[in-house]
Amino acid sequence: MATAVSTPPDKPDTREEAVPQIVLLDPALLVRDECNAREHDTEPDEKLIASVTELGVEEPISVRPRHDGTYGVFKGWRRSQAAQLANTAAEQDGRPVRPIKAYVREDLVGRDGWTRFLSLVENDHREGMSERDTLKAQELALIDMTDLDRRTAAKALGVSRNAAKQAKAAQTLDDATLRRTAAAGMDLEQTAQLAEVEDVRGAENRLMRALQRDADEGSGGRGHWDQEMALLHAEQADAAARAKVQEELKAANIPVLGRVSSWQKDPSHPLADLTTALGNPLTEDNHRSCPGHSARLDEEHRPVWHCADPAEYGHKVRPQPKKPRTEEDEQRAEERRKVIACNRAWKAAVGPRQEFVARLVRMKTLPEAARVFAQEVLLTLPGFYSYRTDKREFEALARFLGIKEPQNAALTETAVQLPKARVVNALFAHVAAPCEYDIRDPKTWSHLTAWQARYLLVLESLGQADSGSYQLSEVESQAVAKHRPAAKA
Repeated sequence: MATAVSTPPDKPDTREEAVPQIVLLDPALLVRDECNAREHDTEPDEKLIASVTELGVEEPISVRPRHDGTYGVFKGWRRSQAAQLANTAAEQDGRPVRPIKAYVREDLVGRDGWTRFLSLVENDHREGMSERDTLKAQELALIDMTDLDRRTAAKALGVSRNAAKQAKAAQTLDDATLRRTAAAGMDLEQTAQLAEVEDVRGAENRLMRALQRDADEGSGGRGHWDQEMALLHAEQADAAARAKVQEELKAANIPVLGRVSSWQKDPSHPLADLTTALGNPLTEDNHRSCPGHSARLDEEHRPVWHCADPAEYGHKVRPQPKKPRTEEDEQRAEERRKVIACNRAWKAAVGPRQEFVARLVRMKTLPEAARVFAQEVLLTLPGFYSYRTDKREFEALARFLGIKEPQNAALTETAVQLPKARVVNALFAHVAAPCEYDIRDPKTWSHLTAWQARYLLVLESLGQADSGSYQLSEVESQAVAKHRPAAKA
């Protein structure tokens, strides 16, 4: 049974090769299409079965013809199964069976990517489709498409060109996390970024807070999110560096001692505190043969050589008693930890900041505040600008100008080819490069000058004007605090 009963509206779909007809099909000929986006909760519930038993299927389903004479259902598979069950019961009771209305999409045969996309859109607009099914369907649909279809589908879904890769990355998160990200309003790119750093302790909560801060500002930007992601990536890299040192020590058969709680007894001692039985100093070289030879990593992941149990292996603690740890010692240790954290945060802030500068330079019209700042620097020639000629500075300039191989850039040729309309943008890039060079040291946050602060404050105001697309990081905000203009009474 396959009888045409009507056609869609007169105006055809310009994207499709043919206008699909609504036909009546025997539900027994229906199978689930392999490109149906829904893979979980695919069975009809009792309420749906009861409705279809009484009324039939009101809304048409969508199918593709298959080579064996059956039809693959990519929209409406749950309704199709309900119709099959209703007909089985009708046959047993001696009642007539019902056909089912369907759009037969012959134009989709061989177009798996677009079929999956249409199924995704259908199911995404209905309740109950899991976040994981949505992500998987996005990934597979966008991969298996022509470039034209992919651009159209990405625009319809409101995702970027990299959506397929992002969807694949996001699927590494567990179902509970995916539900939380969806409830919080994370987009596909943000969910994929969370997947990148989920191994960092507290990453999800920190990104949720950043997401909320951006939302609270109501400008549609994601400056706080970008800064938190940069910091999480820095911490992830830091943890990887520590793990690498630990693996190297393990490969050399040197045990790595862990941290010991204050209430636990630690029998180990640094070699600097120990001597041989004859009172000679112990070093890494003359202690290697000791069964207690080990190391404990300091905060910068450098090995500090220890003996795991000096008393057991015949070493002596140096005669001078170790001074008890004072409150001042604790303060110095805390200050040291803060310095390390701020240095790492300052380095992490470089990425979002320079990406924002490059985006400003690419704008069709440079913001007025950026133009004024660049002119101010050129007219006053502050010290940090006038004597900088480092090669890395020119690489940064080339990067801001969008040159593909900045390390090999021929800026003379670039100057010749630069359109008049882009001169002001290039001027800002030319000023921003030495500004970036001048704050490259991770310790800059501790002694920020007025001009350095001026540069950061200009970027902050430009980011706020650009719908909050850029925010200063916490360490940058801390550094510029004393240079902010006093609020008018």
